[in-house]
Amino acid sequence: MRLPACANVSASWDTLKTLSDPTRLRLLALVTREELSVAELQEILGMGQSRISSQLALLRQAGLVSDRRDGKKAFYSLRANLPPRQAALLKAAVDSVAELPVLDEDRGNLERILLKRRRVSEQYFNLIAGRLGKSHCPGRSWEAIGHLALRLTPPLVVADLGAGEGLISQLLARRAKQVWCIDNSPRMVEVGTELARKNGLVNLAYRLGDIEKVPLPDKSVDVAILSQALHHAQHPQAAVLEAARILRPGGQLLIIDLNEHGFKKARELYADVWLGFKENVLHGFMKKADFQQVEVTAVARESNEPYFETLLASGVRK
Repeated sequence: MRLPACANVSASWDTLKTLSDPTRLRLLALVTREELSVAELQEILGMGQSRISSQLALLRQAGLVSDRRDGKKAFYSLRANLPPRQAALLKAAVDSVAELPVLDEDRGNLERILLKRRRVSEQYFNLIAGRLGKSHCPGRSWEAIGHLALRLTPPLVVADLGAGEGLISQLLARRAKQVWCIDNSPRMVEVGTELARKNGLVNLAYRLGDIEKVPLPDKSVDVAILSQALHHAQHPQAAVLEAARILRPGGQLLIIDLNEHGFKKARELYADVWLGFKENVLHGFMKKADFQQVEVTAVARESNEPYFETLLASGVRK
């Protein structure tokens, strides 16, 4: 049912009143750019937890932000699919103050927070470089890797995104035309490069880079692989879009990752950002990146607690 004009005007008036507070406007400018926890917002703005939480509660009541619980943490982001009037008012308000020094300082603090996130992950993988295959890693199983390998037809140009030491790529390089291993850990790249040299794999090359900004040209590979890497991404959808960018038309993306689980210690033990993904979420990532023939299947389940289940997702680039 269509709302009367007076109702729309009233909603707009309420939104304007909400946007009139400087702290709320600064919060909106930040969550428009990135999903952030209350603790991160405290650090960026230099304000107390109670003040920030109370302002976020008002923004949530106004329907401008959404919250996501993750254990004891609450993360806030701009509400998806805001009504056009609200979205236009919010954008105009944020744009009008974008050049103020305090907003510029907030953006600088935000960049430092995001860098800190990346460093936590990098430090973890630098620490375990050289012994990754000897330690327990959720979802890493030869059964799952076998399912992935069976879908490959040489000779191909392959990109292993978030490759770590490149255990999969070490196998694929024996038959593929070229394999690129991309990882954001300098130590992982160093260890993997040495392994490739020792094994005489001249067609296996390592590059330092992020799976959300892959250092490879557009339409340059036949197969892209994200094996137990997507749950380490800050923005999984961005990583899938990057995979689509580097794939040639008709190329295939293969994702091996954990099904959604409740083992929250994985964040501390394995530097996981996401506790796996539901099948429909992986499917949605690939469809949003315009992949065709998308399939998501459970291919392995561990026999010991917490019984990690591994999903294999595949899709073809248009």
